Amino acid sequence: MRTLCSSTLIGEFFVIGFAGLVAMKDPGLSTSTVWLVSGIAMVLCVLLCGMVSRPGGVALGWALQIALVASGVFVPTMFFMGALFAALWWASVHFGRKIDEAKARFAESASSKADAV
Repeated sequence: MRTLCSSTLIGEFFVIGFAGLVAMKDPGLSTSTVWLVSGIAMVLCVLLCGMVSRPGGVALGWALQIALVASGVFVPTMFFMGALFAALWWASVHFGRKIDEAKARFAESASSKADAV
């Protein structure tokens, strides 16, 4: 699960950076505010890569997905991109867990076969 979720988060890192560039063109937003918010979100993406397998890591990832969709208020394209990455996050968590379960079953099967020999 960690690999799939981390890949999604790194993709989000870049999307948030590009959204920050688009948001800078809005005359109602100051450049420092845009980069403060974008920078914090980008750092969270990187930090979450290491926290995905820890308790609460997936929940924090969902919070980031909600914030990404909500950023569509300032950059309308982010409604679409946020929804797309939320779907990717769901798929990463869902299929990542299935892969982890399959790996555990395989390791258990290999261990029991080794013990039988």
